[in-house]
Amino acid sequence: MSTALPITPDYDAWPIEAHLEAVSFSPRLVTVRWSDGRESRYHSVWLRENAADDSTVNPATRERILDLSVLSAWPEVSAAEIDEAGALCITFSPEDRHLRFHPGWLRAHDYDNANDPEAPLVPVTTWLGGSDAGPDTLDAGGLLDTQPASEAEEAVLAPALESVLGKGLVRLRNLPTEPDSIASLARRIGPVRPTNFGQLFDVKAKPDPDSNAYTSIALPPHVDLPTREYHPGLQMLYCLENSVEGGEAVMMDGFAIAEALRDRHPEAWETLTRVRWCYANTARTTDYVWFEPMIRLDARGELLEVRIADFLRGPLQTAFEDVEPAYEALMTLQRLLRDPAFAIRFTYHPGDVVIFDNRRLLHARDAFEGSTGHRWLQGCYMERDEVRSRYRMVQRARRRRRLTAEAP
Repeated sequence: MSTALPITPDYDAWPIEAHLEAVSFSPRLVTVRWSDGRESRYHSVWLRENAADDSTVNPATRERILDLSVLSAWPEVSAAEIDEAGALCITFSPEDRHLRFHPGWLRAHDYDNANDPEAPLVPVTTWLGGSDAGPDTLDAGGLLDTQPASEAEEAVLAPALESVLGKGLVRLRNLPTEPDSIASLARRIGPVRPTNFGQLFDVKAKPDPDSNAYTSIALPPHVDLPTREYHPGLQMLYCLENSVEGGEAVMMDGFAIAEALRDRHPEAWETLTRVRWCYANTARTTDYVWFEPMIRLDARGELLEVRIADFLRGPLQTAFEDVEPAYEALMTLQRLLRDPAFAIRFTYHPGDVVIFDNRRLLHARDAFEGSTGHRWLQGCYMERDEVRSRYRMVQRARRRRRLTAEAP
């Protein structure tokens, strides 16, 4: 028997929280008992598909190569034991193949005892604003001087990503003010999503603007690019210069507003989760149009996204009898958006960056007087997937360090 634990069908590190103590089996089911008393059941077909040997996954990529349908019969268990390394060792018939399973990986993927395998990585917490409220703020001085994936980087990135995942917003301070620094910061998380505004875009008043953002006028609470089938999940706004009068930033939790609408105005809630509004950005050189409800839920009934952007709505195209109820619901929502209890307000300082969930957070801006100075933000878009992936990588690094520290 091997004295080393087997590899897992992924690249992650799985600490052993409890040891395997006993195993029993029938042809299609394996039951194990752990040292802390938990009992876990695994179907034979599930175990066979999730083995880590080179008949199941490509060892170079850890991607599955097994096609269950080419097996001559349903995979069944003919023998099961715990080996001296503490791994679960199973013989599958009719292949007569002996496969080993890492106990830490098995425990982490114990679907028999899972409370909610699709639970968010960080609990989602809605928030209100008010005169004394502000975004979660971290000192990121020196962050861009650290090595990617280092402990020093993770000391800032981990809590920043947790704030974005849980509250939809974080502010980092004391970053460099050189143009395009935002690109270096974005690469610490993942790829930038290009749009018709480019990979990076400059938010400043300019002649012949193709967006209200590129003027000095006030912007109402909105998400960006709701005109896309899948509008960007993440946005960064990085302040390089700000010496104007006015231009205060406003942030609001769209999920908190949606929940308030559900509690206080259930009819408006029902309408705005059902009626598909037209979102349109018909510029001189592009023509983006998409139809979607203003409030969307996922398959579990949890809030997935809001699409609120009055200046990017096209003409409502819906059933005749829904037109007036839709506008009544819209105006109810608009009144909530003016409630200062939902808003946090702050002034950008050079070296500040806000990172926020663009499918949840609403951002706005007061008008500013361009003749009083200069206001220059740089922005970019990314996806929620990149935040989740990077957070998982941070957690993976922490687990590896823990395993290394615990190794004899």
